[in-house]
Amino acid sequence: MSNTSNHVLNFGAGPAKIPESVLKKAQKEFLDINGTGMSVMELSHRSKPFGAILQKTKDNLAKLMDIPSDYSILFMQGGATTQFAAIFLNLVAKKQDELIKLGKEKEEIVVDYFVTGAWSNKAVQEAERLAPAVQSNPIRVNRVIDVKQKYGKFGTIPPPSEWNLTDPTKHHVAYVYYCDNETIHGVEFPFVPKVNETVPLVADVSSNFLSRPIHVPKYAVVYGGAQKNLGPAGVTIVVVRNDMLVDVNVGPVRPLMLDFKTAADNNSMYNTPPTFAIYMVGLTLEWLIEEKGGLKGIEQANNSKARKLYELIDQSKLYKSPVDPHCRSHMNVVFRLPTEDLEKEFLAGAEKLHMHQLKGHRSVGGIRASIYNAMPEDDVDRLIEYMIEFEKKHSP
Repeated sequence: MSNTSNHVLNFGAGPAKIPESVLKKAQKEFLDINGTGMSVMELSHRSKPFGAILQKTKDNLAKLMDIPSDYSILFMQGGATTQFAAIFLNLVAKKQDELIKLGKEKEEIVVDYFVTGAWSNKAVQEAERLAPAVQSNPIRVNRVIDVKQKYGKFGTIPPPSEWNLTDPTKHHVAYVYYCDNETIHGVEFPFVPKVNETVPLVADVSSNFLSRPIHVPKYAVVYGGAQKNLGPAGVTIVVVRNDMLVDVNVGPVRPLMLDFKTAADNNSMYNTPPTFAIYMVGLTLEWLIEEKGGLKGIEQANNSKARKLYELIDQSKLYKSPVDPHCRSHMNVVFRLPTEDLEKEFLAGAEKLHMHQLKGHRSVGGIRASIYNAMPEDDVDRLIEYMIEFEKKHSP
């Protein structure tokens, strides 16, 4: 295989590849956005020009996701990691508010977590850290399933028969939480976990945000950082059902910057929002609508890319996927070679061909090809071509 250009294939897990047409449009508008004579980074967040950008971005997100009118779209900061705390504080407050009205303010509240990879594990650890500080109601953090504890490693989604969901008819359940796609371990839920309809469901969709259709009414909160599929790092999108918004003086003490109602009441502008990141999200949403056929169109493209890679891996005698076939990620394809030395050789050869950021996360090693929305299928084909040649070179 020979490389005849300096075209870079960016398989980074995030910050990740941004569509070329989006970058070119941002470049064209960099010094003058919409005839203002200023860069979008220079606009006041309270100006009419930026207000128009923000509203169009919200409108296009609502269109793509078919978000009902009783939901709020929030643009928050601090990445998905900050939302680990925000989810806990806001939804526990919602449940406390309900119990106060029922005269049950001293009774136990339970929060349920699916732990299927590194990021859901970090989320449950944050809940476990915050729970003891909550006054009034005792808080119990329940691991519905902890895959690593049960199987010794992450790499599967166990069947419902192995789940330990809390019974909402016997306990006060504030929410059920899961990470839809585990970036590090390459695990993706092939279904929405079925929970009692009275219990708020929360999904971290950071690394597969807008990669496929999602039925928003099933959720109380859907959130994700933008830096995988929607633009640069710096903004986190939170789609929250309005009945989850409670006064900041109710429930656990929480900073105003973590309070969903404060963000909603101020149209995500309680302080200066990440204006450039929001603008870039807006351009990416336009790209999805105008060039990719919306979520159904991008889902077909993503399925095609992932299918090709997994077919090669499954047919190979050199490459091996550590993830069960039924829950392999369409965004983060992880695989191993027989030895770490061979993996280093593979990565070095890929770099020479301008295939960058294929090294697996430092906590697990191996290879990880992140093939987000912006990754063209041609680039995946070039990776596959290299993988085939590499295997021929190292076949017995």
